[in-house]
Amino acid sequence: MQSTLKLSAIALAMAVSLGSAFAQTSGSAQPSGTGGAGTSATGGRSAPAAPPGEGTQQRESKKDDKVARGDRKFIEEAAGGGMFEVQAGQLASTRGKSPDVKSYAGMLVDQHTKANDELTQIANAKGVELPAAPPRAMRREIEKLGKKNGDDFDKEFIKTAVKDHKDDVKDFEKASKDLKDPEVKAWATKTLPVLKEHLAQAQKLKDGKGSGAAMGSSGSSSGSTNATSGNPTSGNTAGGASTKAGGGNGANKTGS
Repeated sequence: MQSTLKLSAIALAMAVSLGSAFAQTSGSAQPSGTGGAGTSATGGRSAPAAPPGEGTQQRESKKDDKVARGDRKFIEEAAGGGMFEVQAGQLASTRGKSPDVKSYAGMLVDQHTKANDELTQIANAKGVELPAAPPRAMRREIEKLGKKNGDDFDKEFIKTAVKDHKDDVKDFEKASKDLKDPEVKAWATKTLPVLKEHLAQAQKLKDGKGSGAAMGSSGSSSGSTNATSGNPTSGNTAGGASTKAGGGNGANKTGS
């Protein structure tokens, strides 16, 4: 009887011991397996990678919410077009044959650079990211111009200037009426008369009326308009047409 009880006690003790060991083994393995799966499948590079990306986009959209979508699109397009005008003008300043073309190109570089700088300041203040280069179609125009020389270059450059400034005037006229942001709208309104002057000068060159005298007379008329500003000598050369006469007119209109 006693031996039977001892054997039962021993068997019970062994069962308890084995059960405890099994529980410890399975308990340690299960959390390890679960934790490993959670780390690689959830906390690693797949599942959490999507929410941060979405969060970044949401933050960017909120950052740009201060500028209406149409206003932001105008800023981006105007910046790209302005860069194109500067690049085309720089190319014509060196590759152009006619002195009038070179003078006109210098005016484009000066005035579009100024307008671009103003737009960049506005865009930075409003968190709008500007393009790093003109649109692809405009870059192709620059490449096309770069392959021409002499009279052919001058004709192509003036043809391009007329077309682009017609488009610009149309876009800026619409923008000066439709834009929501007051600063962007004021900039568009200020820049519009400058673009109209560029178009008028390019059209004169295209029609063969862009002689030094013609451009000089345009500059002198602008000078007479701004005579009260103390700039009577700014239009005494062909380059005088590029002394930001259009920019001055635009600034005066905006200021008023």
